[in-house]
Amino acid sequence: MHKSAEIIAAGSELLTPQRMDTNSLLITEQLNNLGVEVTGKHVIGDDRERLTDAIRTLLLRTHIVIVSGGLGPTEDDVTRDAAAAALGRRLILDLEQESILINRFRQLNRPMASNNIRQAYLIEGAEALPNPNGTAPGQFISTARGALALLPGPPRELRPMVVNELVPRLKPVLPPQVIKVRSFRITGIGESDLDALIAPVYTKYTNPSTTILSNPGDLFVHLRAQAQTEAEADALLREVGAGICDRLGDKIYTENADEPLEAVVGCLLRKHRATVATAESCTGGLIAYRLTELGGSSDYFLAGYVTYNDEQKQQTLGVSKELIQKHTAVSEPVAAAMAEGARSRSNATYAL
Repeated sequence: MHKSAEIIAAGSELLTPQRMDTNSLLITEQLNNLGVEVTGKHVIGDDRERLTDAIRTLLLRTHIVIVSGGLGPTEDDVTRDAAAAALGRRLILDLEQESILINRFRQLNRPMASNNIRQAYLIEGAEALPNPNGTAPGQFISTARGALALLPGPPRELRPMVVNELVPRLKPVLPPQVIKVRSFRITGIGESDLDALIAPVYTKYTNPSTTILSNPGDLFVHLRAQAQTEAEADALLREVGAGICDRLGDKIYTENADEPLEAVVGCLLRKHRATVATAESCTGGLIAYRLTELGGSSDYFLAGYVTYNDEQKQQTLGVSKELIQKHTAVSEPVAAAMAEGARSRSNATYAL
């Protein structure tokens, strides 16, 4: 049985333009590594009633609920109270956590305000998650469907707690399962046309799931498979991936989600010992910039020409005045003449 999780980022500051929830990215990564699918992310302000309702609802529909933030000492830190109310359990002062808290302030050589003691209260039946980087411990509570975890909000406290404390506690209660992803980067087609081509393939399957994402300059297709073993997940990805590749052909330029088009072009030029030059007008050197911002681009990039007005197209690249007058500067024949001028003047193998 596949396990799912939902994440709550607690804190009114996350509902303003000044702060963004980044904790859920790390939590999602770690859960995916365990084969757990994150099916929802929620941002809820410092409102005990709303947070209680959200935790109670999620505990009924998902296996793992993780809340980050709201464990501090102030009145607006309501996560402990909300989680206890959602579970119908008491908050109990933990003497060990109280001692750890007092010693932490002593080590910092700072007086401990009385409200800090709130951080030593644990939900009945909870296991404290040590926090060597802050004062608020996390909490791990086993539930009927799985687990509820409360984590501190500051990333420098949350990150080590997730990796060192939460993940080891989740592993024993999760069935063997893996999540694997296969990605395609596509160019030369619009999003709606892409979907029309591949929908007959991916709509036949619920596993793997398929997501189409638009990015400046290209499109992504992500396949995400869940299975008990890597071999089973790979087989699912191969089956759907083969159908997508058949439909898209050379519109797919890479299966590396982190490899942009200019990197693929650069690798091919280097592989074939070829060179390239650019001739640009309206793009103002953008193509040359993208080709040269990669390390080692001097192996294949020879020159870039930015000829914005018609006179420079004629003088620098040898485009005829008659061609411009006949087709206008913004036309395919003039662009082709500009490319030929750049290629011949730079002695490059190719020109754009």
